[in-house]
Amino acid sequence: MAAAADKTKKSAEKDKAAKPRSPILITAVVAVLAAGAAGGGMWFFNQPKHDEKAAKPAASKAIPAPAQYFGLEPPFVVNLNSSFDGPRYLQVEVQLMTRDPAALEAIKLHAPAIRAKLLMLFSQVEPADIADRAGKERLQASSLAEVQKLLKAETGKPGADELLFTSFVTQ
Repeated sequence: MAAAADKTKKSAEKDKAAKPRSPILITAVVAVLAAGAAGGGMWFFNQPKHDEKAAKPAASKAIPAPAQYFGLEPPFVVNLNSSFDGPRYLQVEVQLMTRDPAALEAIKLHAPAIRAKLLMLFSQVEPADIADRAGKERLQASSLAEVQKLLKAETGKPGADELLFTSFVTQ
């Protein structure tokens, strides 16, 4: 009988070892594994792609320096080149834009020469040449070219990035 009792005792111990000790322990282990999987998934899917890594440095280099403006004062007033309808006038205010502080200083230094070149250019304009937007834009482009040509001769660099007409009156 002792042998039968031993067998019963051993099988009871075996069943006890096979049974889970606590449902709370199993739930905790499953929760930890689930949280780890969720965290790993978030990390994996939030990694920047190789294209995004390459684009970030390029985007930071693409930001230009701030624009700096210099107004050529007083406004330009010239007689237009016209053979009929009596005297015609052009009054224009000009602003030069650059992103280079050294170029801004060069523009300030050479402002009298820039004014002289632009006065000569504006006085050669015919009223029909600036009657429409396209004509004004051509005059603006040729004015910028004249300024850049002068600055390049004086400093070795074009200096001005843009020439803006901030007021344009013909009469």
